[in-house]
Amino acid sequence: MLTKAPSFWWKKGGLAAISLAPLSWLYGAIAGAQMRRDVEAWVDLPVVCIGNFTAGGTGKTPLAECLARHARTRGLNPGFVLRGFGGRVRQATLVEKERHTFLDVGDEALMLSETAPVAVSPARADAARLLKEIGVDFIIMDDGLQSGKLGWDFSISVVDVGRGLGNGRCIPAGPLRAPMAIQIVRTDMVILNGESGECGFADWFSAKYELPLARVHTVPAIGNLADLSGRRVLAFAGIGNPEKFFETLRACGADIVKTHALSDHQAFSPELAASLLREAQSLELVPVTTTKDYARLQGAMQPALIGLREQCQTLPVATIFEDKQVPDDIIDRTIDSFRNRTTI
Repeated sequence: MLTKAPSFWWKKGGLAAISLAPLSWLYGAIAGAQMRRDVEAWVDLPVVCIGNFTAGGTGKTPLAECLARHARTRGLNPGFVLRGFGGRVRQATLVEKERHTFLDVGDEALMLSETAPVAVSPARADAARLLKEIGVDFIIMDDGLQSGKLGWDFSISVVDVGRGLGNGRCIPAGPLRAPMAIQIVRTDMVILNGESGECGFADWFSAKYELPLARVHTVPAIGNLADLSGRRVLAFAGIGNPEKFFETLRACGADIVKTHALSDHQAFSPELAASLLREAQSLELVPVTTTKDYARLQGAMQPALIGLREQCQTLPVATIFEDKQVPDDIIDRTIDSFRNRTTI
């Protein structure tokens, strides 16, 4: 599976995309057929799915954190269900920060466990049932729009308005995870992440697809701005869209001297960690990374990884809704849909 999005995905035309078109059609046909299958399992809890149409970072995990925090203000006890991408667990597992590393459960699961209980499993329904056993009463499924492993009551797709849908082709010729015609049918709301005027994407999307839209911004968490303002930094990130992270750092006033865009979910080898540390030390830079990357350093025992973990700073981010009523609307619609399906 690709872990670093090719640059041609985000441009119209191009020889690379055209040459890969036959594979793209095949991938789209298979993905579309999978999405048309019946849902394999349901759980006796309200489930909201937060996914995306494209591969690469759109900001769905910070959105999941935001929704969990809001659910808690409503008196709910939210929990996260994930497949556990990159982890080695093969049965439903409750994530324990003190016991698990990203090699066990994946980096996103570790990151989300700071906010609410997390269960991971390739069979997402088993993970949801495990959360129910510990008292969770509202399930947030991070990713899963293209999967039928667990049914949901309300679905959201997050779109980075700066990148949009790229060239509109399916993997590997473009970023789409399945044909849009099929993905749209399975989506109840689209959340546009970024400035609404970027590239005119928001206006184009709302005119083409008749779906409820909401807008959010992913911003640095309060309290981290002053720490980085004016600092000379070495920024490194292994996420879906590293450039977005670098832009956020610059907006904080950081003086980025060196950047390293790693592959999404890339593990830190001792050699890579040592190289980043040497470069930062030789240039007198502060190494800064994302909370997701930092999760992949947690629990590491190799000296170079321990050194990088101890010396680097993180820039946590938060999702802010333009319309403050939208989180309540999402929770209400999820619970209403759940009640409808369980009382029929």
